[in-house]
Amino acid sequence: MKTGIYIHIPFCKSRCIYCGFYSSTLFGLQHDYAAALIKEMHMRSSEFKELGCIDNTNMVDTIYIGGGTPSTLPLSDIQEILNTVSECFPGNPREVTIEVNPDDITPEFVNRLRSIGINRISMGIQTFDDSRLQFLHRRHTSSQAIDAVRIIKDAGIENISIDLIFGFPNQTLDEWESDVQTAVSLAPTHISAYSLMYEEGTTLYRMMSEGKITQIDDETSLAMYKYLMDALKAAGYEHYEISNFAKPGYRSIHNSSYWHNVPYLGIGASAHSYNIGTRSWNITDIRQYIKAINNGMLPSESETIDATTHYNDLVTTALRTSDGMNLDSISPTFRQYALQCADIHIKNGLLKHTDNRLQLTREGLFVSDMIMSDLIKI
Repeated sequence: MKTGIYIHIPFCKSRCIYCGFYSSTLFGLQHDYAAALIKEMHMRSSEFKELGCIDNTNMVDTIYIGGGTPSTLPLSDIQEILNTVSECFPGNPREVTIEVNPDDITPEFVNRLRSIGINRISMGIQTFDDSRLQFLHRRHTSSQAIDAVRIIKDAGIENISIDLIFGFPNQTLDEWESDVQTAVSLAPTHISAYSLMYEEGTTLYRMMSEGKITQIDDETSLAMYKYLMDALKAAGYEHYEISNFAKPGYRSIHNSSYWHNVPYLGIGASAHSYNIGTRSWNITDIRQYIKAINNGMLPSESETIDATTHYNDLVTTALRTSDGMNLDSISPTFRQYALQCADIHIKNGLLKHTDNRLQLTREGLFVSDMIMSDLIKI
């Protein structure tokens, strides 16, 4: 069985108004944090065997350095982190990803990333409209984003993923179409696109609650999603997960592991790990994380995943993908339950049942949350 390593770098120069992920502007702690990551990997190297990775056929397949903004970390720390992954978790990863911001991209930086083994870059562009970038408190401009894609390609890294957001307050369909067409013109190998979310606790949510902004209406948001699907299909992208599109051969291997029940280790503050039978997560506090690791303790909590939880997890992950939910991977009891709940949606053309898999149809994508809710076992 293959596995993935996720490494969380929770530092950002500024906080975007929509972000609900754990991040910090405490840049003075970066070096100590990187040292703690390395110590955690050494402490957890034995855990690798618990994932079933005990022979030459079972090794690390992917490494994902996410955040936060990993591209703000000194390159010397990034290199040492990757060296430690190789030392503690044997393998020959097919995919080594780092998340970056467009304004951190220079030819020198990308060439160095490539030289230390990075072969995939995920870049948060969000929009090519400068006024909306300012609204989100993003640091980059549209022209910087466009230049960054060119710089990455020129450095020889072909596997580039970009993130887009749609559904801004007062955004029109024409404006979204312009964003999509600009993205297509850059020809990244992978595009992730998400509807703007108003998560409680974020600045964006507070602005909405205070009446300063209004969410876009559902009809316009749906039209934007439909346009995205059609435009990217016409441009040769495969719609392989609800929010993710890839050129043939360029699906995110690491993220696909989350959707297809593949074990993974999460290293760093707030990082999650999964080994089929249990799920664990590290403390969400940089200072406490560093202190605990330096004291030889793993600052994490865990839960046991029972059969029902495992089934429900498959419903809410695998069903998101074009591959769908493999009914052969669950017990006869849960298979019968899933098919019974799915029956009405199959008859209504929202689900299809082929090759013992349940898959969302195009129309089912638009009401996926409702379908998944119906299949979950309480």
